[in-house]
Amino acid sequence: MSDDAQSTHTFQVDLRGLVDLLSHHLYSSPRVYLRELLQNAVDAITARQALDAGAPARITVRTADGRLTVTDTGVGLTEADVHRFLATIGRSSKRGADGGLDGAELASARGDFIGQFGIGLLACFVVADEITVTTKSAADPAAPAVEWRGGSDGRYAIRPLPAGAVTEPGTTVTLVPRPDAAEWTRPEQVVALARHYGALLRHEVTVEDAGGRVTRINDTPPPWQRRYGSPLARKEALVEHCRRTFDFTPLDTIDLDLPLVGLRGVAYVLPTSVHPSRQAGHRVHLKGMLLSDQAHELLPDWAFFVRCVVDADSLRPTASREALYEDETLAAIRDALGARIRDWLTGLSAGDPALLHQFIATHHLAVKALARYDDELLRLLLPWLPFETTDGQVTLDEFARAHPVILVTQSVEEFRQVAPIASAAGLGVVNGGYAYDRDLVHRLPEIRPGSSVTDLDPTTVTAHLDTVDPAAELAAAAFLHTAREVIAQFDCDVVLRSFHPVSAPSLLLDSREARHERTRTELATEADGLWADILGSLRSAAPRAQLVLNHLNPLVRRAASVTEPGLAVTAVEALYGQALLLTRRPLRPTESALLNRAFIGLLDHAMHETGSDPRGETS
Repeated sequence: MSDDAQSTHTFQVDLRGLVDLLSHHLYSSPRVYLRELLQNAVDAITARQALDAGAPARITVRTADGRLTVTDTGVGLTEADVHRFLATIGRSSKRGADGGLDGAELASARGDFIGQFGIGLLACFVVADEITVTTKSAADPAAPAVEWRGGSDGRYAIRPLPAGAVTEPGTTVTLVPRPDAAEWTRPEQVVALARHYGALLRHEVTVEDAGGRVTRINDTPPPWQRRYGSPLARKEALVEHCRRTFDFTPLDTIDLDLPLVGLRGVAYVLPTSVHPSRQAGHRVHLKGMLLSDQAHELLPDWAFFVRCVVDADSLRPTASREALYEDETLAAIRDALGARIRDWLTGLSAGDPALLHQFIATHHLAVKALARYDDELLRLLLPWLPFETTDGQVTLDEFARAHPVILVTQSVEEFRQVAPIASAAGLGVVNGGYAYDRDLVHRLPEIRPGSSVTDLDPTTVTAHLDTVDPAAELAAAAFLHTAREVIAQFDCDVVLRSFHPVSAPSLLLDSREARHERTRTELATEADGLWADILGSLRSAAPRAQLVLNHLNPLVRRAASVTEPGLAVTAVEALYGQALLLTRRPLRPTESALLNRAFIGLLDHAMHETGSDPRGETS
């Protein structure tokens, strides 16, 4: 087809389908209809104040006779504006285009508008089938007021109103909710929704019910921008605001102020610990209108110990206006807010040690996550941080004073294996199996010269175990032979040593290399063909695990004297099973079977002994 024969067509829009799309895929709930109405009203007032800075700024919501109306003292529309904006989906009256209401003067103030997408009025069709808009223009006072009626079927009607029907500039939107959406326009629900979305709006917002009772919605300015008689009074006001907003009493408050992007607010420090993976629910307002109460992307991931309320001018919302758009501005704001929280931490170390101790006791995991990547905070806070050690839960500074050489395990399991023995031997061991701990402990010499930190080797522990008298080991040779045969299936050796505490009958020393080799062996056993051959060829000479029996323990000495083969096997299995349980690691099926077998064997032996008299006759 030639260019001359080419025809041009206009897209046809199915309004019902579009409304269904909005209600089920763009907006999270029908309740957003009131937010959109409030937002349009705020933008209309902003547009009027761009023409007349002294213009009134009021928004009134009324619920009566099954109807809901929202009236604003904004810029209003002429009949031409109504045709151009209300009847054209997606076109916003905030856009600078071709003069009139959306001309250059108002376009220059576009940054002051909340809405940017031109689909706000459609949200009303989520709860109503018909919308009536009555409006009078402030930009063209001579123009008559206009009534626009639109239906969810896509039809609309416009008529000019008689002179005097509307005397003041502004707009009133009226809707009658459908029966299935009536709950969203009940008076008490409207008040709750208005407060939820508009508590920080900068223009007066009121809700009036059928009885004429008026409820003031917003109390501006927000508490962090008000003037108080003293710092203590301000702190008490912010604490009360946190209780009302988040339902907890904060450990402390952190002022957030980024003038370049028009952001102000406050961060509340949680009084209890939370898991780092739990996403924080920050409340973000855009020019006073609530954008999201679950804006987890506002702060860096490490700042999971605070909840924020902020009001900003330059944040960019998504199309649904229920989340933040991820762009360079948001990334810069996130970094800047993270720096504010970091500065607060730095200030605590110098100015309020008692609060710092309280904070670290609650949120030490967050501080460890931050200190790992922040050299200054590492220097300031690492000595204050608690670690699990053979001396208990103590700060690293306190532990380093008692132990010039610090040994660090690579896993929680290794620490639990060696902690009782290492403590009795006077070794200083830190559990490095938790997130960040091993890396942080290894950096201690950077801020505490003279400290020595090294990874724990199981041979370091065995070097502190005393050998047994040769005569005693010879007397236990038969039992040790049985033990080695029984435990060999677990790639484990058995040795007899003397060590403290005496209450510990056995110790399982299982290095990471030994565990890797055992896992490889298990996979090779379960695999077939080529894969089994490959795993077999990878067999290493890694050291095997060791079951160390404590000759000082009365139970071990008694077990070593057992001559009955069956009871000796059961005793070995019980000692190995107890050592396994002390490591607190998950048991493999074969190990669980061994524990069950040992328990049943000991029970059978006890019952047999109880049921026999000294002459060997059953009683």
